[in-house]
Amino acid sequence: MMIGRRNEFLLSVIGTAGKQQRNVLQVLMSNNITVLGIESSCDDTAVAVVRRLADGTAEVLSSVVFGQTNLHRCYGGVVPELAARAHAVRLDNCTEMALSNAEIPLEKIDLIAVTAGPGLIGGLMSGVAFAKGLAAGANKPFIGINHLAGHALTVRMIHNIEFPYLTLLVSGGHCQFLAVHSAKSFSRLGTTIDDAPGEAFDKSARILGLDQPGGPAIEFVARHGDSSRFKLPRPLLKRMGCNVSFSGLKTALLRAHQSLASGDMFSDKDTADLAASFQQAIVDVLVDKSIAAFDDYRALLAVDSQAFVVCGGVAANKAIRQQLSRLCDSRSVRFLAPPPEYCTDNGAMIAWAGIEIYRPGLCDQFHLSARSRWPLDETSPPASSFGKKGPKS
Repeated sequence: MMIGRRNEFLLSVIGTAGKQQRNVLQVLMSNNITVLGIESSCDDTAVAVVRRLADGTAEVLSSVVFGQTNLHRCYGGVVPELAARAHAVRLDNCTEMALSNAEIPLEKIDLIAVTAGPGLIGGLMSGVAFAKGLAAGANKPFIGINHLAGHALTVRMIHNIEFPYLTLLVSGGHCQFLAVHSAKSFSRLGTTIDDAPGEAFDKSARILGLDQPGGPAIEFVARHGDSSRFKLPRPLLKRMGCNVSFSGLKTALLRAHQSLASGDMFSDKDTADLAASFQQAIVDVLVDKSIAAFDDYRALLAVDSQAFVVCGGVAANKAIRQQLSRLCDSRSVRFLAPPPEYCTDNGAMIAWAGIEIYRPGLCDQFHLSARSRWPLDETSPPASSFGKKGPKS
């Protein structure tokens, strides 16, 4: 969108703000609240409008996602600077479309929720700055949302489930088993000590010469492969606890691929078998560590979880969902996962997290900063990398 069009949109918001003020406190004290959610933590610019009805159920009035796959395809992965620039250009247009699809003017929005971390700092800064401008111009409260909390709470937007519950958050940058006590309280039971599954999928897809994002590409090719042909490792499978590791698995795939590629022929069948074997190794690790997480959850809360929730972008993988669902059936545990469109990054999950977390008078101020690292459980020691930006998970 051109700079002039962006300014025209923001000026129209500012011009109507004074005429459309409402008693926000009165609205938020009721159960009926409409929230605009803004997500820009990685390579998807997403805005949604979600309303919580008087009976506590959610209604997604609109959900708009502008992906950047074509922008980054030739680089084999997401380029942070390009992603940040694309967010800055698309946020206003995405917001206009979300409001238009919801058939709600901005003055009817009660709260603006925006992802403030963790993620790529450039994209986060673009989203937070845009949300601040929108909130200031429209005289609306706004709140910064932890991206991981958005994923972990999405299931409550879709299903009737009470706190607490056990969740596996599995995405491009994270893999965590969490006891979700409330919308703002989480206990980390286990996490990745190196690569996240989504990261491993992306890197492995590049090794196999597949498209990005790697998860869907490997899942598609693996449908025609033999998952038992290659004996890839299952890291940490023999160790106690529910921490996971995928870096060694990725390295093993690389070596198997190099061994095949050094021969005279490398067929599509070889690629499919490698993809299937790699995917099955990840499934096996997640199933085994989920069993450990059930035990750790019981030890922590002295009660079994009412449900096992799987969320995050990698939770859209059908093989992973099917195997974890079978595990839950065998243990008489309720299996829950958001629809695939709400597993990958979206604005609806941020809007719903805003609904869950916000209380009248507890909005963020304009000194809110984006955070590239923001653990959900800040009391647990980091299991993976730790640097100047803080613990990774």
